[in-house]
Amino acid sequence: MKSAVETLNPTRVRLTVEVPFEELKDSLDAAYKKINQQVTVKGFRRGKIPARVIDQRFGRGAVLEEAVNDALPKFYTNAVNEAELNVLGQPEVDITELKDNELLAFTAEVDIRPTLEIPDYSGIEVEVDAVEVSDEDVEKSVEQLRERFATTAVVERAAVDGDVVTVDLEAKVEGEVLADGIANGVSYTIGSGELLDGIDEAVTGLEAGGSATFTSELKGGSAQGKEASVKVDVTEVKARELPELDDEFAQMASEFDTLDELKADSRKRLERMKKFDQATQAQEKVLEALLELIEVPIPEKLLEDEIRTRKHNLEHHQLGQMGLDLVKYLEIQGKTEEEFDAETKEQAEKGIKTQFVLDELVNKEKLNVSQEELTEHLMRRAQSSGMSPDQFAQAVVEGGQVPMLVGEVARGKALAVVVEAAAVKDTNGEVVDLEDEEETEAAEAVVAEAEGADEKAEKSEG
Repeated sequence: MKSAVETLNPTRVRLTVEVPFEELKDSLDAAYKKINQQVTVKGFRRGKIPARVIDQRFGRGAVLEEAVNDALPKFYTNAVNEAELNVLGQPEVDITELKDNELLAFTAEVDIRPTLEIPDYSGIEVEVDAVEVSDEDVEKSVEQLRERFATTAVVERAAVDGDVVTVDLEAKVEGEVLADGIANGVSYTIGSGELLDGIDEAVTGLEAGGSATFTSELKGGSAQGKEASVKVDVTEVKARELPELDDEFAQMASEFDTLDELKADSRKRLERMKKFDQATQAQEKVLEALLELIEVPIPEKLLEDEIRTRKHNLEHHQLGQMGLDLVKYLEIQGKTEEEFDAETKEQAEKGIKTQFVLDELVNKEKLNVSQEELTEHLMRRAQSSGMSPDQFAQAVVEGGQVPMLVGEVARGKALAVVVEAAAVKDTNGEVVDLEDEEETEAAEAVVAEAEGADEKAEKSEG
């Protein structure tokens, strides 16, 4: 077999392959055997029909077609390996010559990963937010914990913001009560925004036994998206009572004996969260700076496929779970379809560039992924997906996503290498020294987000 490579552009090549006919012998034998099992000829047992009879009855062309279809993938793969090409996607194959007992010639056009030169990235400098936890941050955190331990008590007064009201609802569209438009005994916290637009204003000021009518766009049900006239009857008003902030509360709400100990723990927890946010910010900014240093040509078809995949996952998985379609989503986001398409293209380009550049770094730095690193990454991904590690691992294996996870870990390690070489300072001018665990976890998360890996995993799990 002889092969030659012609570069069409930085991301596409044309292979020209010539195969001497004797190299088709195994595929020809397989073709005769296959046809033998599929046809019957009077006077011959199935599987025992001579090749000359098959040629006479069904034509030599049918045999050649079967043999070529069997042989092409092998010869194409040999040509790719011989040329040491890193191909993307399926090739477009064209048989240019087929001479019986002489020659098979074909061309194959295919996208390839571009050859990238990774420049010196040690000069990258980024600034991130300083890790600062104020007394107000701690007070807010403790107040949120206090809210979780609030109790309610029935009151004989008009409802105010923050009260919990029990209401009966009746929705009408064009004067007709909807079959699914009646709900009784609904508990609602005024100001939470968890029910219908307009209900806060309608029930505020009402006592038990009071009624009001308001207009709202329905968020679900048979008349989703339509304007409805909604009658609300308040049957009960409860005031929320917060526990006193003292040592007794600390003992009830935590493992600590005193309120001071609870506040000190809240401060440490907030510092850890802000350090992780800082590490994530550093990874994102360093990645942006790295991508700006390198010109990355992107295969057109790969970009089209990536855009299509991202749109499909958004429409059929993420939005579907929220009961939204693309039109409603864009309306909520305040975007036009053109703006959405432009954003999706930009995100897809960044995802592909991220993968190409970091994969090149993985090779350059000879980075490997250990079983322990893969397991830790799988545990983190399982936690973020809301699945148990066993469930997530099973979904990953069944969806053929193990290489994707290995790639995420490797690319996360590559990004961490760049971050370590970069100069990272906070807004106070202090040099930021990221902890290894935070750096690794943040890097993997940033890579996964840039590549849209969460959505792709979600699709495979669904």
